[in-house]
Parts: sequence; C-alpha cells; structure tokens
Amino acid sequence: MRIGFDAKRAYHNNTGLGNYSRDLIQGMANSYKEDDYFLFTPSLSENPRIAFTNYFPNVNAIIPQALLDRQFKSYWRSVNMEKDLVKNGIELYHGLSQEIPKRKGGKVKYVVTIHDLIFLRYPETYKAIDRKIYDKKFRYAAENADLVIAISEQTKADLVEFYKADPAKIRVIYQSCHEQFKEEVKAEIKTQITAKHNLPAEYILYVGTIEKRKNLASLIKACAKIDVPIVAIGNQTSYFNEVLEAVTSNKMENRVHFLENIPFSDLPAIYQSAKIFCYPSVFEGFGIPIIEALYSKIPVITSKGGVFPETGGPNSTYVDPLNVEELANAINDTLKRDNSEQISKGFEFVQKFSTENHIKGVRAVYKELF
Repeated sequence: MRIGFDAKRAYHNNTGLGNYSRDLIQGMANSYKEDDYFLFTPSLSENPRIAFTNYFPNVNAIIPQALLDRQFKSYWRSVNMEKDLVKNGIELYHGLSQEIPKRKGGKVKYVVTIHDLIFLRYPETYKAIDRKIYDKKFRYAAENADLVIAISEQTKADLVEFYKADPAKIRVIYQSCHEQFKEEVKAEIKTQITAKHNLPAEYILYVGTIEKRKNLASLIKACAKIDVPIVAIGNQTSYFNEVLEAVTSNKMENRVHFLENIPFSDLPAIYQSAKIFCYPSVFEGFGIPIIEALYSKIPVITSKGGVFPETGGPNSTYVDPLNVEELANAINDTLKRDNSEQISKGFEFVQKFSTENHIKGVRAVYKELF
C-alpha cells in the first residue's frame, strides 16, 4: 500500500501534534515494512526528532513542487494537494492533525485524526480568526473523510455533539506516549538531571502549557499550606500573570519552579523523580501527560469527569479541579499514604495505551477501507 501522511507537524512541531505524528509514522514504518510511506510537508526541517525517517528506505518526504504551491504552502496543504497525492500513487491519505485537503474526485481514501474540539468548548481561549479557521477545516475533515479517528470517547462525543458527525464512521483509537517514558531511568541519571535543572529533592509535578484551561493557579493555591514544592513544566501564555499572582499572594516564590523549553530527553527523569503528578485541567481531548505519569510509576491526581477517568483509569485520584480545598486534601492524603498499590495498578492500566495497540488500531482502520 502507498500511504500518505500530513507531516507538517512531524517536521515542525515539538509538542503534542508533532509527537503524535512522529510516533505514528515511525510505528507504521517499523511495523509494516511492506508498505511505502510519503510524508507531505510544506517544507523540510533540521528537527532531529524526525531524523528517524533517514533509516527507513520506504519513507519519502514530499514538498510542493509547482510554483503556486511553493508560494502559497497553506493553500497547497488545504486545497491543492490531491493532485500530488494522485501523482505519487497514494492509495490512502491520513490527516494526522485534524484536517485533510479538499477532495477533487480522485480515488484516494481519506482518514483523519481529530484530537479535540476545545476551541468550540472554550472559545474564549482562542482568537476569533483561529476559531473560524479551525472550525472550517475540522468540520470539512469530519464530514468528508472516509473514516475518522477520535483519540478518545470524549472527542467522539464532541464530534457528534458539535458537528452532528455520523458515529458509525468514527473509530476511537487511543494514542500512546513516547517510548522514552516507558523505560526506567537509572538513579544516577535522575540525580544528574534534577541537579541540572536545580530541582528540589521532593516535588509535585505539573506538565502542560500554562494556560487558563489547565488551571495551574488552583494547584498553587492548594499547595500553599503543604510543605512540598511544585515543579511546573510548560510554555507560558498570558495566563502566566494569573499564576504569578497566585504565587505571590500565597508567598510561594521559593516553592514553585518553572521550567520551559527543556530537552525532551530530560522529561522521563523529571517525571520519575516526582512525588506526585498533579493535572488539574478543566478539559482535555485526551491528556497525554497523565499517560506519561502512569508509565513513570508516580501517583496521579487529576480532574473528575470528562476524559480524565478514561485516561487515568480506576486507580488515579479525581477531584473537582476548581475546588482548592478538595485538591489540597487529595495531595495531603497522597503524600501521607503508601501509594505502591495505586502505582502498580496504574501501571497495569496504562498498558492499554501501548504503542503496539495504537499502531495496530490505526492499521485496522486502514484495512477497513480496502
């Protein structure tokens, strides 16, 4: 089979959508060597995390060739790409980041992965122009793809609710996290990494963009009377000012450590050195940091309802993320008790999100179309 992928994020994004794209492409190329894979990207990059493609002879990068397409790369990717799919004999094209190019009558089969519709649930957190663009692209993909992959039952429900999508053509395929989170880090390496980033001996870990929806300020308020510092890893948005206000008003200037743009390879050691992983987000399409924490064998505290029990399983601790007292009590209880059984059962649960299961699930969707 000749399979095309939307590889823009694989080449140019180092976080969520980029990780999803790279992990899926690498998994497919490694598991199904009999097929040929074509990565359609507006431009190439020196990103070292896409370098794995050099080791697979059946993986080829495709960039726009026509003058118009080179000058208007977004137009090529959204409207004019199908001619290049046909030219390269693509039988199936997978839009990995919630969109597909306009269908123009070719015989290409289309699959799209929809990660979330957060811009519709929380429109105030997005610019108006971005919401308009996302809505147009995501709606078209949901309506015109032959099959839709939703990364969770929550996202499937949102597709049906907001776009009246046909549930019969939606397949829920859980993603995994990067393989590096599944390996135990040696004690000496953990010591080196924590010293490198000047981290405390014990800490509560938060990982995620520092934006209002993810609710870091509530975690800071909850920890005001708990004598364990917080390590917060994530890019900062305008909401960071509210977070800093929470730090100052609770006199926690020396107890909250912010890390940004750290090497991806350092993350497993930071996870595995934490006492607790706390993720008080109000809403997610999936919540990949929860998976990373469960693989890292640390107790997880996250939010009630939505996708969180789907991702965190029956042995994580769930709270109302906006109830600071409830969050504080959960943290205190977790710090005081023996969490070995919770960790063991959480690690057992998270195996359902293995890379093998993810790749097999997506492959089954491809086979369904042929």
